[in-house]
Amino acid sequence: MIKVFALILFFITALYAVNDQEILKRADSFLKSSSKSNQFRAYNDYKNLYLRALLNGDNKLKYAALKGIISSGHKLHIDVKRYEQEYKHLSHASKKNHKAKKKIKVTSSHKLKSVRFYNKRLVLQFDKNLQKKQVNYFTLSDKKKSIYKYVFDIHASMLKKSNTLKQEGVDKIKLAQYNPNTLRLVIQNKTPLKIRFFKKGKELSIKIINKSHKTKNAIARHKYKKKSPKRLDRNKIIVIDAGHGGKDPGAIGYRKYREKIVVLSIARELKRILRARGFTVYMTRDSDRFIKLRNRTKYANRKNADIFISIHANAVGRKDAKKVCGLECYFLSTSRSSRAKKVAEMENSADLDEMDYYGKQSFLNTINSHNIVASNKLAIDLQRGALSTLKSRYKNVKDAGVREGPFWVLVGAQMPSVLVEVGFITHPTEARRLVSRSYQKTMAQGLANGVERYFINSQKR
Repeated sequence: MIKVFALILFFITALYAVNDQEILKRADSFLKSSSKSNQFRAYNDYKNLYLRALLNGDNKLKYAALKGIISSGHKLHIDVKRYEQEYKHLSHASKKNHKAKKKIKVTSSHKLKSVRFYNKRLVLQFDKNLQKKQVNYFTLSDKKKSIYKYVFDIHASMLKKSNTLKQEGVDKIKLAQYNPNTLRLVIQNKTPLKIRFFKKGKELSIKIINKSHKTKNAIARHKYKKKSPKRLDRNKIIVIDAGHGGKDPGAIGYRKYREKIVVLSIARELKRILRARGFTVYMTRDSDRFIKLRNRTKYANRKNADIFISIHANAVGRKDAKKVCGLECYFLSTSRSSRAKKVAEMENSADLDEMDYYGKQSFLNTINSHNIVASNKLAIDLQRGALSTLKSRYKNVKDAGVREGPFWVLVGAQMPSVLVEVGFITHPTEARRLVSRSYQKTMAQGLANGVERYFINSQKR
């Protein structure tokens, strides 16, 4: 009986081996195709082979499957970092190459020559003239812990190791190499300070004024000006996408207001606010030009963005124009909601015609599993931030909710990504607000608060 069982097991194993090789050849063939549908089929085949290799302990098959997952994943813009790490462990030959690459460091062309206090100012002298955008200044604070930080990020490198400087009335001044391209100066105190600085030639001159000797009322007024507490980490990259543009006007709404113009204004204002708060911000478009949907997330991936926000305005037909309004946030999913599908069809129309139905569905089914939880949380924080800020200044602001939707503009994003419908451009009241500069600024302020809240919550998790 045991001999019979062993014989059966041998034939099953042999059959799987043949099938594995056939599947591998088929996947390799699909991978060479320019069709997204075939590339998705290749990705699926490689994933199945990887699971079989794990079950059978077949390292050779596992190596081939991992290589295929990584190649097809890159073509489909799927995050395959976990598989890349596993592939590196299996490939002894590639280890040396990866180590060599890690040792290569790119340093800034500017170097710090000296640091000194002169005439009650902290003076940093460099070997070359400082450029206009070379110094980034921002503030961070934690009022509950009485921590106030004033940070200068300078695109330069140090000639010496980290320095801890001293000035009377200031708790700590530290200068260090934050990364190969960035020199960071942090001025920290238990009470607020007044910082004044200017660049002249090769020098950055900083004046630090201790305000603690002033009255309690003066300090209270200073605290009131800083409405929201600052995070202690703003080393984040954000890509903002203004929907539509150029030949694609988006929705045409009340009084022929155009979606592409409204969302670009809000996107620009959001960029300005986030940059002022110390974030690194890029826009997929900063003018009235057409960009294919799939190229928008490609741009975010190239910038190694931490989050991707696509801004749009919603619309309905004339029959319901006066009834339907509200702010919505969507994250990528093959949604079961008929409402979400209708909104997605309208936003996807500019770019999806070239794909067949199978391609659309299979590609969305593959991508939506990546970063979906984080995207959901980002959508919630953006929705709450925008609503709370708008409701403090405007009446009858409607919360239309956070929803799932199959939005092509979010497909391929290798980071948490959200599509914000800032309102219905077809609704008379909402449309008039959306073209108003004050409403656009308030909307952007609320979305920026939502971004901050998301990153704060991410640190706590």
